[in-house]
Amino acid sequence: MLDLPISLDEMQLRYYPDPVLRHPAESIPLTELGPHIASLADWMIDIMVQNSGIGLAAPQIGLPLRIVVISLTGKKQDAEVFVNPEISNFQGMSEVEEGCLSLPGIRAKVRRPAACTVTAMDLDGNTYVTDAVDLAATVIQHETDHLNGTLFIDRISSVSRLACRKTIKQLEKDFSSGQGQ
Repeated sequence: MLDLPISLDEMQLRYYPDPVLRHPAESIPLTELGPHIASLADWMIDIMVQNSGIGLAAPQIGLPLRIVVISLTGKKQDAEVFVNPEISNFQGMSEVEEGCLSLPGIRAKVRRPAACTVTAMDLDGNTYVTDAVDLAATVIQHETDHLNGTLFIDRISSVSRLACRKTIKQLEKDFSSGQGQ
């Protein structure tokens, strides 16, 4: 069984600049899929919905695992789970304002491909392929970035980064004082 560094009860949203947000996540072996990972996914969906999010990656709750949950409506019943997602076949470009549960108070435009293909496993270990466009493409790319240790603020323009500088500094100050943990 996967040796998780924390229990489900200890999972909580992690905020920038928590180091766990910068570490690449590990793939979940097919043999590890089962009730434990299903419970993890359900917990992640609850955290996402409670915080008014539309996507959440396991590193955002302190787990370095390649699992993402998404609900474009923000409702639990519409949530999808992606285990070990890989994205490919990027098409077009769009610029969309993004935010992040791990970076509260920061919103900025990010330029990303407007469409992509996602290959992932479901909770039963079945591999599936789906095409994502528009908001779905943005969200899956944003969450997959989390799995690779990349934050959306790494993808914003210098001007946008300057505009967010005060909030970023406050998050860093809160984290170092223990308030952002």
